[in-house]
Amino acid sequence: MPKRLFRTKSLIGLMTESSDTEHGLKKSLTAMHLIAMGIGAIIGAGLFVRTAAAAANNAGPSVTLGFVIAGIGCAFAGLCYAEFASMIPVAGSAYTYSYATMGELMAWIIGWDLVLEYALGAATVSIAWSEYLNKLLAYFHLKVPYALSHSPFEVLKDAAGHVTAHGIINIPALFIVFLLTLLLIRGVRESSFVNGIIVITKVTIVILFIILGWSFIQPANHTPFIPEATKFIDDQGVPHNYGGILGILGAAGVVFFAFIGFDAVSTAAQETKNPKKTMPIGILGSLAICTVLYILFAYVLTGVGSVHDFRTAGKEASVTYAIQTYMTGYGWLAKLVTVAILAGFSSVILVMLYGQSRVFYSMSHDGLVPPVFAKVHTKFRTPYKSNYLFFVFVGLFAAFVPGDIVGDMTSIGTLFAFMLVCAGIIILRKTHPDVQRQFKTPLVPLIPILGIITCGAMIYGLGWANWTRLGVWMVIGLVLYFSYGIKKSKLNK
Repeated sequence: MPKRLFRTKSLIGLMTESSDTEHGLKKSLTAMHLIAMGIGAIIGAGLFVRTAAAAANNAGPSVTLGFVIAGIGCAFAGLCYAEFASMIPVAGSAYTYSYATMGELMAWIIGWDLVLEYALGAATVSIAWSEYLNKLLAYFHLKVPYALSHSPFEVLKDAAGHVTAHGIINIPALFIVFLLTLLLIRGVRESSFVNGIIVITKVTIVILFIILGWSFIQPANHTPFIPEATKFIDDQGVPHNYGGILGILGAAGVVFFAFIGFDAVSTAAQETKNPKKTMPIGILGSLAICTVLYILFAYVLTGVGSVHDFRTAGKEASVTYAIQTYMTGYGWLAKLVTVAILAGFSSVILVMLYGQSRVFYSMSHDGLVPPVFAKVHTKFRTPYKSNYLFFVFVGLFAAFVPGDIVGDMTSIGTLFAFMLVCAGIIILRKTHPDVQRQFKTPLVPLIPILGIITCGAMIYGLGWANWTRLGVWMVIGLVLYFSYGIKKSKLNK
């Protein structure tokens, strides 16, 4: 049994699999497609929602430093991802890399971990998409009724605390998941074209906010830049480390949700032209662009609005609130930001659904999950049955579960995956030193070790509640592996 748990896939076999153009996934993506895909996933819920939440609960204006730490951690992990992707250009991201280096059990843990990252992340963002759709409709004096835009577990109360409406189903959230699923089934190149339009739109809005908002920064809002370490209790009674080093680490863990897009780029390796060259460009290029934009955006947002704003009236739609309240004469920008948020959420959901289906495509090929997940459409050459099944799974969460903050669960799952990818580079340099690497992570083992330490520090900042949730999720996954995956694994043959 122990040997079966740590059996690894052959690197030669992986390379042969990636070269199968007749039966495998269609190779149609370039480096620019990958950079756009990464930006599409990275700029979204994290920038427009999590920034203000981290400032209010954790770090105040020093949330900017939280973005710096999160960006550094991603850079270390991104360098490791780039080496893997240039060496093993196969769909599956961290799952495939772990299978080739640390064995089947660890690969399963990573694959199951990525379900937490992609599927639940997509459901969470689709619920936020529904909320912002109603904000956009409000400009035209329209709205989706409360009952049809909230889950059965949510109620609307008036100022006196009386219940005035009950949720039934979140139709807008279900609709956007269904629409993007159909787009993915149609084809990844078509999906990336639509995503490219969305990326241009929201990057333009982000840059506009940075440029126009800079002159409205109030120095008092940045004083002190690093608040004194205290405890802050939010509206739900949850305590947070606010200010000081722990506050900044907590903020880094919270906003890390905003950086999960670049690892989804690596799931596209098998559909990429010349992946050994384009994968490192796509991963590191999208990460570098977004990190710079994040730091500037956070600095401007916390300078225009105060921490008090983000804890009270500006808690929801914080960016729109800051513009409408403090940036006189720029009401039109508030409307454009709302549109950009909807576009940003759409592209995040798109890339998360894409990454999820490709991970399970790889796991199905390996026999760890049922073969239906590897069924490729005869015309579009996409894993359409996997897309449909995950539409049902994600759609159920989106339509019937409240949009409570599961972003921290997504963050901790991603951080855990990043730590294992960094460890995989160290292992692979020892076990397969002669394999050709078009891109090599510099300063090994220092860079991977720094990646492990940085990501581990952010996991620590997320607190024991999120550690517990991750542990429960992993236990469920292990039950599935030992009842199905270990028996059906193709390595058994």
